[in-house]
Amino acid sequence: MIRTKYAGESGTVTASVLVRMLAGTALLAVSGCVVPSDGPLTAEVLTSGAGGKTYQIPETRIVFDVVNIDQRVASSVTALGRPSLASTFGFGGPTGTPVIGVGDKLAVTIFEAGPDGLFSTTDRKSTSIPVVVQPDGRGQIPYVGSVRFAGMTLDSARDTIVQALKAKAVEPDVIVSLDGNESRTVSILGDVGKPSVVPLGLSEAHLTEALAMAGGPQKAPYDTYVTLKRRNRTGTVLLQSIVENPKEDILVRPGDQIYVTYDPQTFSALGQTEKTGKIRFDAANVSLVEAAALAGGGNITTADPKGYFVFRYEYERAYRNVVGDDRFRDLLAKGMTADSEGRYPIVYRLDLGQTQSYMVAQNFPVRNKDVIYLSRHPATDFQKFATMMSTTASASRNFQLAFDN
Repeated sequence: MIRTKYAGESGTVTASVLVRMLAGTALLAVSGCVVPSDGPLTAEVLTSGAGGKTYQIPETRIVFDVVNIDQRVASSVTALGRPSLASTFGFGGPTGTPVIGVGDKLAVTIFEAGPDGLFSTTDRKSTSIPVVVQPDGRGQIPYVGSVRFAGMTLDSARDTIVQALKAKAVEPDVIVSLDGNESRTVSILGDVGKPSVVPLGLSEAHLTEALAMAGGPQKAPYDTYVTLKRRNRTGTVLLQSIVENPKEDILVRPGDQIYVTYDPQTFSALGQTEKTGKIRFDAANVSLVEAAALAGGGNITTADPKGYFVFRYEYERAYRNVVGDDRFRDLLAKGMTADSEGRYPIVYRLDLGQTQSYMVAQNFPVRNKDVIYLSRHPATDFQKFATMMSTTASASRNFQLAFDN
């Protein structure tokens, strides 16, 4: 038995007692969850989402689902996981013949057969009259008076003027053309060459044509977003989606507001990836395999290959397709809510312990602002525990030897 004693206010304590106290304190510290961690384990993520259970953060209750990635899920997310202007507004189609509106500038040219008519002389057979359609929809024509142009086509305006002049002019004929189309315009703002109000003229125009009239986008299409606001509806898509899918190049309408925004696509890599932080796509599309490569792969000594997760807010139509309508309604009943863009929280899981996962991951798209998390292996916590106990035991032996000496 060690004979050394320490005299304190509470009496004497042997060295062996101090050693036992030190070891006990270390054990309590470990049992009190002092073992360092680096994000949730695979099982913790699965448990937080399975069965509609909730993951709790301060003052906020988040309900989400955890879905294993297979070929069906990858295909559904690829096909339905992006917003669509065509779905929001429809592709559009002929809306009838464009008509004259308030603010339009007209050129009214009146011809007469005789040399001494109201609008003709011996030098010329016609007179051109500029007309601006007033707020009341009317414009003035000499010897005709006030004509209501708003709502008329160019042909109907011509016929109206001809009929009014037949009893006054010598075999009159009329041409009405559009000099300035102020009633059929769209405003295009943001990261374009010439932010401006763009006249549509008398023909239909696709979204890309309207953008071209404003000087075109200034950045790469895979880092550029286009937002269309029409009355009380708003839709935002990546310009790359419009380039790749002609159905998204919808027809614009008078009064549309278009905003072009430069916002490079990124994802965040966390957990046991070799590279953590925000990582740019620098490409039109990035698959989960490519994202894993951009993050440097996993830490071979600490990563859990069964716990590769993608945290995302998913659009409803993709969410419903992935989990099914019944499951989606169940999640809503348990408190799942959408974000400001109408998307719902979901976690996709890839098990890299299965060979087929490497094929499936090539078809699973990573989206802008995704969080990719590679969980640590459960064995790493035991290793940390063992290291702490070894350190504690070594410190205890050194402490005891100091008393012995």
